[in-house]
Amino acid sequence: MKTALKPRWILMLILAMTIAAVFVLLSQWQFNSSRETAPPAPSTTENIRPLTDVLEPMSPLYATVADQMVSLDGEFLPGTRILVQDRLLEGEEGLWVVQGFAVDGAEDQAPGEIPVIPVVLGWVPTADDGAAVAEQQGAARVVGRLLPPEAPEVQRPVEGQVPTLATAELANLWDRSSYAAFVVASDITVGGAGIPFAADMERVLVGPQPQETPINWLNIFYAIEWVVFAGFAFFLWWRLVADDHRRTLEDEADAAEAAAEAHAVHADGPVVVPSTRPVTDPESGAHRD
Repeated sequence: MKTALKPRWILMLILAMTIAAVFVLLSQWQFNSSRETAPPAPSTTENIRPLTDVLEPMSPLYATVADQMVSLDGEFLPGTRILVQDRLLEGEEGLWVVQGFAVDGAEDQAPGEIPVIPVVLGWVPTADDGAAVAEQQGAARVVGRLLPPEAPEVQRPVEGQVPTLATAELANLWDRSSYAAFVVASDITVGGAGIPFAADMERVLVGPQPQETPINWLNIFYAIEWVVFAGFAFFLWWRLVADDHRRTLEDEADAAEAAAEAHAVHADGPVVVPSTRPVTDPESGAHRD
C-alpha cells in the first residue's frame, strides 16, 4: 500500500485512469455505432410526396428518405430503355426493363438541363422478351417507390444491358445528369388516365422495408476490445507497482542481512591469528625447536 502511495505511482495511476477513460469513450462510440439507423416508418414512406420535395438531382439519397413513395411529372426519353441483368422474381431469374424519365421542375435545382431518373417499368424472363416491349413515350405522371442506386460492376459489356442499376453508369450511357436514385413504378398516368405500362411484363412490387434495426456485430467486437484495453491500463499500473514493491522488499531483506552479519562480527571481538614464525632464545641466539 505504501508503494502505491508514492508520488510517482499516484501520477501513473492518474495517467492510467485517463487512458482508460478514453478507451471507455471509444467503446461507447462503437456500441452506439453498432445499431444502424432504422428505416422510416411505413406511415411516413407510404404517403406519396413529390420527388422534387424529397430529393435534389445529383444529391445522395439518405436513409431517412429512401423507400419513400413519390410522384413525378415529366416525360419518358426515347432511346434510353435498358435491361438490368440478374433480377429475381419468385425465384426465377430475369431482367428489369428500365427507361429514363426527365423530371419537370428539377431544372430549377440543376440549371442547364432537365435531370433524368431511371424508372423500373417491369420484369421480363429473357432479353428477347424485353426487346419486344414497346418504349414508353411522351409526357406522363409516374408514382412509385424511391430506392437507392446499386454499385457498378465490371464485366464484359452486353448491348442494351447493364449488370446493376448504377445511376452513375446510366448517366454516362444517356449522356444526361441523373438523380442518385431510381423509382420502381407502381402507377403511370397520361392525362389523368392510367396506362397498362406493364402489359407485356411482370410488375415489380417493392414493399416498405422491415422495421427491425440491424446490428453491426463488428462494431460490438471493437467495443469489447476497447473495454479490454481500458482494463489492461489498470493491470499494467498494478504490475509496475507490484514489481516496485517486490524490489523494495528485496532491498530491505538484503540490507537486514548485511546489518546482521556486521553485528555478528562486532559482537565476537577481534580474531587472534597464531604466528607461524620460529621462536629464538635471546641468550643463546639459537633457535628453539
